[in-house]
Amino acid sequence: MQNSIEKIGKIATVLEDAAERGNRIYIMGNGGSAATASHMSNDLNKTAIRPTKNRFRAICLNDNVPVMLAWANDNSFDVIFVEQLKNFLSRGDIVIGISGSGNSPNIINAIEYANQSGNITIGITGSINPDGGKLGKIAKISIVIPDSLMYRIEDFHLIINHALVSAFTDVK
Repeated sequence: MQNSIEKIGKIATVLEDAAERGNRIYIMGNGGSAATASHMSNDLNKTAIRPTKNRFRAICLNDNVPVMLAWANDNSFDVIFVEQLKNFLSRGDIVIGISGSGNSPNIINAIEYANQSGNITIGITGSINPDGGKLGKIAKISIVIPDSLMYRIEDFHLIINHALVSAFTDVK
């Protein structure tokens, strides 16, 4: 099993390849993980701009509150992300789910859909549930923070985000 440093490197390569191909990166989370997802999208779209490389095309699925609430109200909170992906996901796009528990149904549904569509999926989770919950098992690449306290898991998720951005911005 790869360690987290190797997995961060693998994720950086996957994201870099997506940027070079012009594919999108969809990111999502709930609660504190939603804030991390939004922060990651921001960092990829602005902080990680490199003058000689294609820009990242990151979209945070939890940033469009009216769309999320329409799906939640009319159907179920469990479909708020997968239904957005059904509108936009193309082959070669990357889907990142961030969940401290690894068992958020709306994240799991979106990752399963992206897997079935042949896309690369990334799970960033914690050990509140063994082995990162279902997300840790179904994402094609997963990083599981070995802790059961949500605030520490969320801190490390943000560190992962900043490690990725540093990988792109520290390259001359």
